[in-house]
Amino acid sequence: MAMSGEITTLFGMRIFTDEGRYVGKVEDVIIESDSNTISGIVVVEYNKALIESTSRGVVIPYRIVRAVGDIILVKDIFTRKRIPSTELKELVAGDSEE
Repeated sequence: MAMSGEITTLFGMRIFTDEGRYVGKVEDVIIESDSNTISGIVVVEYNKALIESTSRGVVIPYRIVRAVGDIILVKDIFTRKRIPSTELKELVAGDSEE
């Protein structure tokens, strides 16, 4: 996906799947130095209902990015985890942990 502009504009952007599910927030990007292209997006404050990890952040391959605008849309490749209803209520109620 070709994109022109400042890479720093990506920092802090929210990421959603093309199915409308929140993925996380961009903290950094990974650039391939030989081709000067973005190969990955470092995501923090990621949706633990989508991504099972104990690390502070995860890297999403840039090849799954569908669009970049006010938000970033990525292809929904995440398996749907079954969330008990009490956890789901907490996710909705406590959506903005800062």
